[in-house]
Amino acid sequence: MDIHVSKTKLEGVLLIDTDFFRDERGFFIEVYHEQRFREHGLPTNFVQDNHSRSARKVLRGFHYQDTTAPMGKLVRCTAGAILDVAVDLRAGSPTFGQWVSVELTAENMRQIWVPPDFGHAFATLSEFAEVQYKCTGMYTPPSEGTVSWNDPDIGVEWPFGDPVLSGRDQAGMSLKQYLEKPAFRYGG
Repeated sequence: MDIHVSKTKLEGVLLIDTDFFRDERGFFIEVYHEQRFREHGLPTNFVQDNHSRSARKVLRGFHYQDTTAPMGKLVRCTAGAILDVAVDLRAGSPTFGQWVSVELTAENMRQIWVPPDFGHAFATLSEFAEVQYKCTGMYTPPSEGTVSWNDPDIGVEWPFGDPVLSGRDQAGMSLKQYLEKPAFRYGG
């Protein structure tokens, strides 16, 4: 089984399609294969796996961890469907504040690589969704930040306007506030 890596419009954010086998019994997929990831220039230094379950219209993000504890994420949806979104948070980047989205589902088995210097968010499209992601850094609460999911300067086209949000996500900073003390800089 091989992997197929596609670039997105945002430098560093990659889509990963993995060959899989499906028959009347179900399916089999190698979600992570260190050698194949290395051959395709993908990270292999994962230190933590996370698994969340969310109800319809739950939106989580935009989350990041700053340079004191950066965390890249390899994200997949293992039940249901989500709209997964990455936003460039590298101050000075030609694509700063721009976003890319992909629908991840249990059926399409796609994954997205979100580098450490990007914000990450997703919205649940199905009755519920389970999301699993491998992380290149450990969860470190003092390093985390949240940019507002509905910041007009980012302008994500979410599938609904009234998501279910955590208190943290309701209080996310604007992109302008983020720029007052950016966590990441382009090329540095």
